[in-house]
Amino acid sequence: MPGRLEGKNIIVIGGTSGMGAAQVSRFVQEGAKVIAASRNVTRGQEFVNQFGSAAKYVELDVANEQGWRHLISEAEIFFEGPVHGLVNNAGVLLEMGIEETSLQAFQELVDIMQTGAFLGMKSVNPSMRRNGGGSIITVSSTAGIVGYANFFAYTTTKFAVRGMTKAAALDLAKYKIRVNSVHPGDTETPMIADKGYSADSVPLKRFAQPEEIASLVLFLLSDEAAYITGAEHIIDGGFTAQ
Repeated sequence: MPGRLEGKNIIVIGGTSGMGAAQVSRFVQEGAKVIAASRNVTRGQEFVNQFGSAAKYVELDVANEQGWRHLISEAEIFFEGPVHGLVNNAGVLLEMGIEETSLQAFQELVDIMQTGAFLGMKSVNPSMRRNGGGSIITVSSTAGIVGYANFFAYTTTKFAVRGMTKAAALDLAKYKIRVNSVHPGDTETPMIADKGYSADSVPLKRFAQPEEIASLVLFLLSDEAAYITGAEHIIDGGFTAQ
């Protein structure tokens, strides 16, 4: 039985650890060819080796436009064709309120999570148009749905991604390119390891597993989600329902 992404060519940004790594593994299992992109070259090369010819690593600084051009070029060579799906996972966590946040720290998060998502959407567009359509997913956060005290820059960029998703979905619908955002609650990844966070405020009383986020992203990439675009998809154990 063919996989749900059989014949699909997918790029996963931040694809060598945490949620991105879980996505790469799942997408390969479902029949896709995958580019895993990140800044950690050593980890990236070691990670993709387990997938043989189904996956390749490409180094990327998400805030560098030329780097994105190189990535798309490398992807089309590896895929021997256009890109069908892009998942933007790149992110950093800054636990700091507005009064303590410096301009430099704020700009760093904007560069990684907002500018990076913009460049991804823009750079992959020509390839997806050659394909006759595609699916772009940006992983935001529940911090893009509700405000978080002491996470000023992080919350700001996550809300920005939500708005960018809707605007891009409207701009790209004529090319049959779908754009959606995914908003996980706290997830068991290296980003929150050793932070001491508690799941007591989550109705399901646990954090998400990266594989659970990957399942939602997989659905949005697949043809099963052909009529879904411009939407935010919350996966948080009921946290924002309260």
